[in-house]
Amino acid sequence: MPLFRRDAFPDDPPGRAVARLEPDGECRGVVLMLHGGTQQSTEPVDAGSASLWRTTVMRDRIAPRLLRHGYAVWLLRYAVRGWNGTGAPVADARWALAQVREAHPGVPVVLLGHSMGGRTAAYVADDPSVVGVVALAPWFDPADPVAPLRDRTLVAGHGLRDRITSAVRTKAFVERARAVARRAEFRPLGAAGHYMLYRAGRWNRFARDQSLLQLGDADGLR
Repeated sequence: MPLFRRDAFPDDPPGRAVARLEPDGECRGVVLMLHGGTQQSTEPVDAGSASLWRTTVMRDRIAPRLLRHGYAVWLLRYAVRGWNGTGAPVADARWALAQVREAHPGVPVVLLGHSMGGRTAAYVADDPSVVGVVALAPWFDPADPVAPLRDRTLVAGHGLRDRITSAVRTKAFVERARAVARRAEFRPLGAAGHYMLYRAGRWNRFARDQSLLQLGDADGLR
């Protein structure tokens, strides 16, 4: 059974925090999960956050196999709900990556982000621990830089019925990223919408399998 080292939610007071699931034994790598948010809000992320809840549900579905294969699964809770024009969650993600390096120096990290979390992941992919990004229905803007993805892997999955974020913009971002990334792929996920509730099993498999592949563990797919 995996070792449950610490889970910061939901009893901690609101604020930046990470919930950590650790494997029983040596840690071979870390999947750092980044939840969604909204365009403008300085409200704290708390246990009532639907974005955090959705990512927590996904974590609980995908973590068992990752843990069995020696990978830690961390979930970051942002300090506030909004992007707020300046990438507020980016600082939180940088902080979480520093925590990963302290706990597990030298191991590879995959950033697994939904919506605003996918955008945040692309901004912090230049961290030296990061090997790649798995973006789920990401919220990309045409002005977002691709330089942080240099020599990283990006796989972005987007449902074609998403009315919250744009599959067209995601595809355009991936095409720009190909100029610098080791590999950049857009994966259409059929009739899925934004919130990963419809066809949840497909979202979960995509998130888990793409994370394992970016960690170099094809055997984990079996």
